[in-house]
Amino acid sequence: MPASVCVRVPGSTSNVGSGFDCIGMAVERWLTLTARLATESSPHAVTIDRRGTLATLTTPPEEDLLWRGFVQACVAAERKPPRNVLLTVVSDIPVARGLGSSAAATVAGAVAAVTLLELDLEREAIAKLCTELEGHADNVAPAIYGGATLVLPEPQDAGRIAVAQLTLHESLALTFAVPDFIVETKQARAVLPQTVPHALAVEAAARSAALVQGLTCAEPRLLVAGLQDVLHVPYRRALVRGYDAVANAARAAGAFGATLSGSGPTMLAVTTADNAAAVGAAMVGAWRDAGVRAETFQLTRPVRGYAVS
Repeated sequence: MPASVCVRVPGSTSNVGSGFDCIGMAVERWLTLTARLATESSPHAVTIDRRGTLATLTTPPEEDLLWRGFVQACVAAERKPPRNVLLTVVSDIPVARGLGSSAAATVAGAVAAVTLLELDLEREAIAKLCTELEGHADNVAPAIYGGATLVLPEPQDAGRIAVAQLTLHESLALTFAVPDFIVETKQARAVLPQTVPHALAVEAAARSAALVQGLTCAEPRLLVAGLQDVLHVPYRRALVRGYDAVANAARAAGAFGATLSGSGPTMLAVTTADNAAAVGAAMVGAWRDAGVRAETFQLTRPVRGYAVS
């Protein structure tokens, strides 16, 4: 077995408007985990040194998704988790902002276990166990496979997901605006209705199809329709202070539309690549006017999935 392993996992954006719980893209924000087995004895199974955006977390090490992903990989491979594991993690993925920090941590822990302990698990198995643990296949898939992904549950294999790569037209870019407040995923899930009318479900399916085709072909009418979600954004927008002002500012600056990244509060806009910076500045400015500090970044191509060194 290697003495130590280093795993680098991207953050992700999910939903992207009407792709609720099924579309995700890997973004250029990274979590880097170094794992090694300690030689000295310890009363605890794991010690975690958190840095970057994770430095202020107070989650007990045994409950951290890094370690839970590590343990879940051992369980899936029918191996007993080792004692005295040392984990050092550095992340620039904002926490509880809708950019896949939880999925990145879960994937990093699982991949670290697979590599460090030489477990016999392929990417499909890692995707399945991470989805079962973290709960968001649309964030897990891009963290593992990279790029833009469409995920669907396999009807004959509970927990397994089918993953297809999607295309983002070369003329398009995603612009993100990240505010300085958080929205907890549990809170964002709690505001969603348990059921929706059949007609609304039909509209949601049509908008999701429009989103996929619009991203592929850069067709403005399809992008406008696909970015107007009807399943989650109408219920969650109230949790995001300034949502309407930021979305309107993005459209006024030339974006095809703006929506929540994941469950928010980060917002993303789809625009042409040459207009991405202007859209980001407009979104940050709208939040500034609402008394919220925010930062912006652009993504012209989804990044690759995890890497091991």
